[in-house]
Amino acid sequence: MASYPPGQCCAATGFKHEGTPTGEDIKINAGKIAAYVAKPAADKNNAGAGIILIPDIFAISNNSKLLADQFAGAGYTTLIPDIFNGDEVFEWGKYDIMKYITEGADATTPIRPSILAAWDTASAASGINVGYTAHPSFIEEKELAAITGPLAISAAETDAIFPAEKRHQSEVILKETGQPYQINLFSGVEHGFATRGDMSIKHLRFAKEQAFQQAAAWFDYFLL
Repeated sequence: MASYPPGQCCAATGFKHEGTPTGEDIKINAGKIAAYVAKPAADKNNAGAGIILIPDIFAISNNSKLLADQFAGAGYTTLIPDIFNGDEVFEWGKYDIMKYITEGADATTPIRPSILAAWDTASAASGINVGYTAHPSFIEEKELAAITGPLAISAAETDAIFPAEKRHQSEVILKETGQPYQINLFSGVEHGFATRGDMSIKHLRFAKEQAFQQAAAWFDYFLL
């Protein structure tokens, strides 16, 4: 694997971020799948380009909504689908990660075509051309080797799921794809820093903000 499976760090740590989302809770796939969409102002809209934000195990949380709003502020219609189909974490730190790995993963597969169809409608874009991920997990080597477009990664210095050995292995695989890639390593942070770090701590806030800037710059370069 290019990364290890999700571990307890996915469920046991994290901070809720303050703020009021400005997007809209919607339903896709004939009302069967919950989603959240954030749209840019008309004068900032990057027409024909947008983002599907795949959330962490906390799914459509306040944190992920605020992140979607940030991308909308950068000009991108952003859709967060409930990839867990209602099996997300509502109580932080209370989650049976092994139950999800053994029972929940297959449940996400049937909803993927519906997500892509809703995406095409919401953003006026078609397909997926560019990728970005922060502190990845559960990535197979063959999946990484199969990418057909640019990919950027924000990695944490301390990450049992995406440690140095997996990061270096990913570098080798990405180089072999021939696609543009970028891996930024952030010191002093752990897995989850880009989505649920403690914003009251200066260096954690800075790392989160820089990870967002990395993603936004990546999308701007390859999508606009």
